[in-house]
Amino acid sequence: MNWEELLKRAPKLEAYIKHMPPDIKARSVIKVIPPGQIIHQKNYELDYFAFVCCGDHRAINEFENGNVYMIEKNEAIDFVGEVTILAGQERTSVTLETITECVLLQMPRKDFERWIKEDIDLLYLIASKVAFKLYRSSSKNGATLFYPPNFLLLEYLVQYADKHMTGNKTSITVPFTRNQLEEELGINIKTLNRTVKKLKDTGMIGITKGKLTFDKEQYNKAVAELAVLRKGANHW
Repeated sequence: MNWEELLKRAPKLEAYIKHMPPDIKARSVIKVIPPGQIIHQKNYELDYFAFVCCGDHRAINEFENGNVYMIEKNEAIDFVGEVTILAGQERTSVTLETITECVLLQMPRKDFERWIKEDIDLLYLIASKVAFKLYRSSSKNGATLFYPPNFLLLEYLVQYADKHMTGNKTSITVPFTRNQLEEELGINIKTLNRTVKKLKDTGMIGITKGKLTFDKEQYNKAVAELAVLRKGANHW
């Protein structure tokens, strides 16, 4: 993929690179990473910076006991290494993994460190995105402690349906495994399985070949149920 093709696929990138020094541009490389691949591993040294120009990826935290917790899911335009570099650290604090195919524009770390000191527009755009992600994370922080697991799963399904049950679609199948949902929701597998069974038994969701299904009627019921749960939570 060349620069012209990259900008055609990711027109929003232009705002970030309009003052990109020619020598840094010449040393930058375009990489295409398939879904389900690690972009960068937690605790590994970071010697580059990259724009995630296209595709979705997620930040996950891996623990010694083998548990994986999803911190956030991000859409392009996003970055690899911005927090580590701006914090002056050598190693990354999270693992980044592609969800869909991602296109990266990658450059040496020293080049990015020089560029961001010289380009106030770039600094502002990156700082704004970092602040947005922090704000989003803070507003959701504690949800797994405050809300019951049925709320978390129903909210996730409603948000997924809002994205995917479009046009003439009257139902969706959530393609993720229980382990993936465990990571996304931040609740353990036993609690998740109990919640799935409870919601299925009450007709709030369906299951086909082990995957969760959700139709229009169930969607409407879920929206109403979430409103009740939110109202109850606000009385605390």
